[in-house]
Amino acid sequence: MLVSKNVATFIGADATYEEAKVILFGAPFDSTTSYRPGTRFASSSIRKESFGLEIYSPYQDVELDEKAVCDVGDLELPFGNARKALQIIENQTAQIISDNKIPLLIGGEHLVTYGSVKALAQKYPDLHIIHFDAHADLREDYMGEALSHATVLRRCHDLLGDQRIFQFGIRSGDKAEFEFAKTHVVQERFTCNTLKSVVTSLKGKPIYLTVDLDVLDPSQFPATGTPEAGGWDFNTLRTAIMDVLSLNVVGLDVNELNPMLDATGQSTALAGKIIREIIIGLTKEVVETI
Repeated sequence: MLVSKNVATFIGADATYEEAKVILFGAPFDSTTSYRPGTRFASSSIRKESFGLEIYSPYQDVELDEKAVCDVGDLELPFGNARKALQIIENQTAQIISDNKIPLLIGGEHLVTYGSVKALAQKYPDLHIIHFDAHADLREDYMGEALSHATVLRRCHDLLGDQRIFQFGIRSGDKAEFEFAKTHVVQERFTCNTLKSVVTSLKGKPIYLTVDLDVLDPSQFPATGTPEAGGWDFNTLRTAIMDVLSLNVVGLDVNELNPMLDATGQSTALAGKIIREIIIGLTKEVVETI
């Protein structure tokens, strides 16, 4: 029902909607990007680049099985209308979770996260967010706009309340954001050294994982609109994601690839590899029993 017949799918995402556990969809929206736009092209670029990957993960010793994930394509989102775009994303996520499947959203700018979180918070009142990012995204508004990629985690806090958002890798933001974080969220600047203890504390809780790829160092991931030096390497991010996937993850997203900014394609390939590892991590139990 949700599948676009004209979509080129992510490698290995060949299941029907009915048989899949994970539903992958794109949200090509970047109308609030404050520096260098272009993330609207991420999902289509990642799909194309994914065919340069193997379906086998040597990290997890599992193949991405064709029965585990369905790629339903990109949403049609109105550029310049953030509220309407978020409503479309929320509706798509609500449909997926009502069918007892896990939504995997590819942005797009980071604001797209808010649409998915709104839908999931209605189904899971005790939802918690784990957030990997260079930026806190906790501004009350950005240039007078409450809905922005720079405010997305603040809007999520409005929904969930205190101590339900856990941030890692943060190394940029204005002073007010860091002051807000001290009392309202759990934030680890620069690193993810406390992630394992956070994971232990969240056992049994419904978890939303949001991965802003600019958490990576620009030397490894130059294709982002707001690069910040001092970031993680690929294996740090991959390992952190695997730790989170040991929890009850009910939804997640990967966002902020701007493929226009890396002509080599290495950033897009990295994003695709991260998504492959996420899909296998989410569906490993299913794959191993087929």
